[in-house]
Amino acid sequence: MFVQGYVQVYTGDGKGKTTAALGLALRALGAGKRVIILQFMKEQSYSEHQILPQVSENLCVETIGKPFFLIKEGSMPEEELAKWTKKAVVFPPGKPPQEYLDLVAKGMQRAREAVTEGEFDLVILDEINVALHFGLVTWEQVEDLIKHKGKHVELVLTGRGAPQELIERADLVTEMKEIKHYYQTKGVQARKGIEN
Repeated sequence: MFVQGYVQVYTGDGKGKTTAALGLALRALGAGKRVIILQFMKEQSYSEHQILPQVSENLCVETIGKPFFLIKEGSMPEEELAKWTKKAVVFPPGKPPQEYLDLVAKGMQRAREAVTEGEFDLVILDEINVALHFGLVTWEQVEDLIKHKGKHVELVLTGRGAPQELIERADLVTEMKEIKHYYQTKGVQARKGIEN
């Protein structure tokens, strides 16, 4: 149990937000803390899912996601959108698919339990900022989690595009800024064990 738990945000367009949160989880586990990682917008297809369940009995990892990315209609050029046709669900702004809303609602209920019931010292809501961006969760719901978290619970929210309200409400905000990325310069796709 932490003497005082704070709210941390890892955001920005650069690589490393989830990686930083996982590093913090390892540090907390090393100190005997109990940790839960709720991964919004992700399914169990990332390399960390192969090892995390074996790391510690004090670690719980749950995914709250679907195998397809979401794209708001009109948010990207047609030629770029064509590359994503088999990997993404396109929806009109303000009208995300109901199945995603239902899935995230269950995840938010689990998050509420995690921050209020005293079972966990560190609660990581991975990619929750992306769920906010797509309208799958509201700022009011996230603010309610922050407001009702246990005093001793450290809460970490990750994902690009953290809204200004969250940045103002958080105690610590780190922005990952992309300076250079081999995807842009060399066309390197996501690599197993590095990006996924």
